[in-house]
Amino acid sequence: MPWSLPSGVQPARVRWRAARGQRAGSLTSVSLHLYDTATRELRAFEPLEPGRAGIYICGLTTQGTPHIGHVRFAVAFDILRRWLVRGHGMEVTLIRNVTDIDDKILTKSAEHDTPWWAWSYLHERLTTQALETLGVLPPTYEPRATGHVTEMVELIDALIERGHAYAADDGSGDVYFDVRSWPDYGALTHQKLEDMEPATDADPRGKRDPRDFALWKGHKPGEPSTASWPTAYGRGRPGWHLECSAMARKYLGDTFDIHGGGVDLRFPHHENEQAQSRAAGLGFARYWLHNAWVTLSGEKMSKSLGNTLTVTELTKQVRPLVLRYYLGAAHYRSTIEYGDRSLEEAQAAVDRIEGYLKRAIEMVAQPAATLLEEAQGAELPSGFAAALDDDVNVPEALAVLFGAVREGNRALEQGGSDHGEIRHTLVSVIGMTDVLGINPLDARWGGDQSAGAADGVLDALVRSQLEARAAARADRDFATADAIRDQLAAVGVVIEDTPAGARWSLANPTGQR
Repeated sequence: MPWSLPSGVQPARVRWRAARGQRAGSLTSVSLHLYDTATRELRAFEPLEPGRAGIYICGLTTQGTPHIGHVRFAVAFDILRRWLVRGHGMEVTLIRNVTDIDDKILTKSAEHDTPWWAWSYLHERLTTQALETLGVLPPTYEPRATGHVTEMVELIDALIERGHAYAADDGSGDVYFDVRSWPDYGALTHQKLEDMEPATDADPRGKRDPRDFALWKGHKPGEPSTASWPTAYGRGRPGWHLECSAMARKYLGDTFDIHGGGVDLRFPHHENEQAQSRAAGLGFARYWLHNAWVTLSGEKMSKSLGNTLTVTELTKQVRPLVLRYYLGAAHYRSTIEYGDRSLEEAQAAVDRIEGYLKRAIEMVAQPAATLLEEAQGAELPSGFAAALDDDVNVPEALAVLFGAVREGNRALEQGGSDHGEIRHTLVSVIGMTDVLGINPLDARWGGDQSAGAADGVLDALVRSQLEARAAARADRDFATADAIRDQLAAVGVVIEDTPAGARWSLANPTGQR
């Protein structure tokens, strides 16, 4: 069962103090469980090799500019990767492929009178830029399909030798996987062959069964000659499903830990990947993870509807950190329904975190870089760890995070008498945001880890004015105090009077912080 989306983006209130004190990275008493699509159950994650995890996720077909529906998968698996490293001390090899040759790429490039390889590369770069904008860590390696034709042909040869594939006898150069030759076809998606319908857009020529799928597509008249490679079966190009099987095998081995991607890839893509790989004698993926869609009005986000929801366009409205928060806040198996107020709610949540961090850092008077370094190896709340160990339950992890922010703010409002407690909570919050990829102090979001000289000078100047204002108020010279406040406001400095004293921040006339 998919997890339900929490109300808004702010999670429910939790008992922060009861969730403290567990050091992530040594979670011997807590086991990571992941929902395996193949078995339809939560399974304890036991990697093939202790201390290491191999993950393959299907990247995008580079046919167009990616919108947020396309890139949600990358954020979801980025959080899993970060947790495997931070929470379980694993060395993670993550492969994310580029499908740079495909029917859609050939069609789109022809429509725009552009060489297919130029069209593909342009959108590969746009995809990379979008993921970098969202703070997604780069993969260990990002192979292109066109660079692995040799490995694909070897896999075809193995399947033909084992009796699971055949070359069409019509001279087309096509090679197909024989679905009837593999009794377990349909095992991933729990379907029976007799209940499956052939794809409506599939070319039926030369097939023994209309449900057989292409491993190799013979070159057709009108297609660019550069989009084909010579083989014993004739010139042609690989089928989509074959590409991922060959690349996963090359970089992760015959058997690896996790295969992931969007839920829409379960059938036919992942079903066909598993069938052809196991029919060739490979163990292939041991766990299958799938993230849900981002929808508009209940419908999967399409190319036409998604044009205004590209990462480039949305980050003109909000900072990348806010968009990253939005895409990662729901459970990865929950559908995200994009609405007019979605980003406003995400902005409010990020503002709450940033406001707390700014006040707490001022109180402990430590450079952000020092606190960030300390947070890398510090204890994380046991409730936070337990949430992420429960199928990467980000909403529950955020509940712990916001519980800590709430308690941290309460301690600051009480005057900050217990600096040790304040520092502990601060470091914990930094650590939790770091795991989720939403740490405002991270340089990728523009965070100043070094507390640079310019900011130091600005802080000193503003504080001197605040001290003068405090002295004027103590003398009941409210006209002078108000004048100082107004002078600061005129240059964009906002003053907040609290029981612990006056605090300042920079105003933002656009609504972005």
